[in-house]
Amino acid sequence: MTKTAWVFPGQGSQVLGMGTDLLDIPAAKDKFAEAETILGWSITDICQNEEKLAQTLYTQPCLYVVESIFTDIIRERGHQPDLVAGHSLGEYVALYAAGVFEWSAGLRMVKRRAELMDSAAGGLMAALMNFDREQLETVIAQTPDVVLANDNSPAQVVISGTPDAVQAVMSQVKAKRAIPLKVSGAFHSHLMATAAVEFQEVLESTEFQTAVVPVLSNVEPVPAVDAEILKQRLSQQMTGSVRWREISLQLSASGIQRVVEIGPGNVLTGLIKRTCSNLILENIRNITELPV
Repeated sequence: MTKTAWVFPGQGSQVLGMGTDLLDIPAAKDKFAEAETILGWSITDICQNEEKLAQTLYTQPCLYVVESIFTDIIRERGHQPDLVAGHSLGEYVALYAAGVFEWSAGLRMVKRRAELMDSAAGGLMAALMNFDREQLETVIAQTPDVVLANDNSPAQVVISGTPDAVQAVMSQVKAKRAIPLKVSGAFHSHLMATAAVEFQEVLESTEFQTAVVPVLSNVEPVPAVDAEILKQRLSQQMTGSVRWREISLQLSASGIQRVVEIGPGNVLTGLIKRTCSNLILENIRNITELPV
C-alpha cells in the first residue's frame, strides 16, 4: 500500500465560488446549514462575495467548512490517510480529519480564532522569494519586532512584525521578490500574544481525543497522536512559526510516498514539490477531483 498524507491549506488559498459545487450533496448541505447556525452567516453566500471572502473573519471559517466537507466525502468513499498536516488554519482541518475533535467544536474554535486575528491590527507580513537564507536569519536576529512567520520552502518564506521592522528586513535582504501581504495583522508573531491569550479560553474548553492517525503540527513538525500534546502545540500556533519546510521533509522521513492536498488551490503541493521532489502529489480542489 502507498503511504499517503493528507494536507490542508490555510488562509490565502481561498477562491471565489469554492464549495458551491457541493450544494447538491445532502450531507454537505446539512453541514452548511449547521455552520450557518454556529456562525450566524452563510458560508455559500460569503464564498460568492469576493470582498468578504478576503477578510480573515470570513476566510478562515469558510476554508474550515469547505475542506472538512471534502474530507468527510473522501472518508465516506473508503479512503484514509496515514498522516495529516495543515498550514496555519489548515491545521484545524487536519486535527478534525484525525478525529481529534468534533466538527462543530472545531468550527467554534476557528470562528473565535478568526475574530481575534481579524481584530489584531497594526502589524505587517511580507513574502520573500529566492533569497539568501543565511543573510535573512542574520538580519532577523539583528532586527527587533520581526520574526520568520512561515518557513514555507527553501525558496519562500513569510516574515511578520511591526511595519517598520518588516520594511527594514525587506530593504536589507536580497530577494528576487518581496511582497507585502494583504492581511490585517502580524500573524504568527509575538504581536498576536494578546489574541492568543484570549483564544486559550475556547481552546481549553474544547475536548481533544487521541488522534487516529499521526499529526504534524506547525510549531513542532514531529508526528504525534496524544491529545494533550496536540492541544499544547495548537495553543502555540497563533504566535509560533509555521514550519512547513520541515513538515515537507518530515513527510519523506515518515515513509510517506503520496501527498493529497484537500482544499482550493495548489499552494501546499507547490511548496512540497520545491522541498521534496520524490513524492507523488495530488490535489482535490473541487467535486470533479474527488476519488470514486
